[in-house]
Amino acid sequence: MPEEHLTFDGLGLIPELLSATKRAGYARPTPIQQLAIPPALAGRDVLGCAQTGTGKTATFALPILQHLNALVGNKPKIRALVLTPTRELAAQISDSITTYGEDLDLWHTVIFGGVSEKPQIAELRRGVDLLVATPGRLLDLMGRGLVQLDDVELFVLDEADRMLDMGFLPDVRRITKALPKDRQTMFFSATMPPQIRRLAEGLLDRPVSVA
Repeated sequence: MPEEHLTFDGLGLIPELLSATKRAGYARPTPIQQLAIPPALAGRDVLGCAQTGTGKTATFALPILQHLNALVGNKPKIRALVLTPTRELAAQISDSITTYGEDLDLWHTVIFGGVSEKPQIAELRRGVDLLVATPGRLLDLMGRGLVQLDDVELFVLDEADRMLDMGFLPDVRRITKALPKDRQTMFFSATMPPQIRRLAEGLLDRPVSVA
């Protein structure tokens, strides 16, 4: 059970991320943040049943940023991938990562369809540590050799039930097959129907379950 009076200082986050949460006006972690951030920081897979508005983005973004920060100084390459179903969600996640990572020397970008690909490709060519993407645009750029996922160490599948509702499940499977088997995975869905649970079982290794 989450502790009612736990602060972000008690989660194991580095000072740069604690400063960012304070600037963002976060007083106390939400229940899912309390339960999921410590095991995520420890490298565990996480299975979260979480509605929008529960603080889910920070739950996966803060551990990812802390992990990537330990690799600062290495040449940027895609070490973390966040996959989400819509461009609106992708843009929101990207904005949150910008906020949380303000004090870190990391590069990230977001790719989604419905807009020109040229600026997105230019960002990828410059090199990024963290990529936020929707399935269609990601598969398109992968197919053209513009995105490689061979170095991904952390993978987040966000809003999995919406992926299913929007017909993206085959795309998700194609993308996950391109990922290294040795990785940390965080899987979030507002509901857990049998098909989504089977997908989670195939992606996660002894996950910590949170809701």
